[in-house]
Amino acid sequence: MTTVQKYKTNLNCGSCVAAVKPYLDKDSAIRRWYVDTADPNKVLTIEGDNVSAEAVERDVANAGFKVLGKIENAAPTHEDHHAADAAEGKSFLETYRPLVLVFAYLIGVVALVEITAGQFESMRAMLNFMGGFFIVFSFFKLLNLRGFVDAYHTYDVLARPVRGYGYVYPFIELGLGVAYLARFAPVATNIVTLVVMLVSIVGVTQALLQKRRIQCACLGTVFNLPMTKVTFVEDALMAGMAVVMLFGLSM
Repeated sequence: MTTVQKYKTNLNCGSCVAAVKPYLDKDSAIRRWYVDTADPNKVLTIEGDNVSAEAVERDVANAGFKVLGKIENAAPTHEDHHAADAAEGKSFLETYRPLVLVFAYLIGVVALVEITAGQFESMRAMLNFMGGFFIVFSFFKLLNLRGFVDAYHTYDVLARPVRGYGYVYPFIELGLGVAYLARFAPVATNIVTLVVMLVSIVGVTQALLQKRRIQCACLGTVFNLPMTKVTFVEDALMAGMAVVMLFGLSM
């Protein structure tokens, strides 16, 4: 029988939520869950089939946090289903404001470089954009490396079986960013980018097809961004630009 249960917790932020994700996601009895960190009680809502309070407490405790009590009379409501769809219910700008700002800054810097150069060159613009993209995104991941690894581990096809890959990934991005800006081994750099992005796309696609409500780790855990089609588009854009540059280099 599907039930909705609510618990008071000490899950205070996006990093806390990311840390508990692996434990709640692997619980087969839980269909979906979410945490309202804006609520004073930091309410954890669990929807699933015959989920026991003891199992929830154990999952949260395994992540290093506590269930502070069960909220009684938490019957399924229309509002509960909308809360689970909070990201979809918000406007695009409200949900993805950090990501939009990052892209706006990157585009602005690239445009400024092209204006200063006096002539627009598409290859140069793409090289600078991708270099800035990887450096900025690696920066946010490295602000909380363990939190990023915990979140990335929940959906990436390589980070799931090989947790160490999650620790290496931000440095791969950093290396790619430096390589693009330094114009180092452009063919090899674009091939590595294409492979890394395609692997990432597989994990994102699986998560989207399974309709899992998980945190996107593209900007680490500093911002609590939901996993949606935007993440797929972001990875596909970088893979596509790598293909375009490889094609351009072969001409």
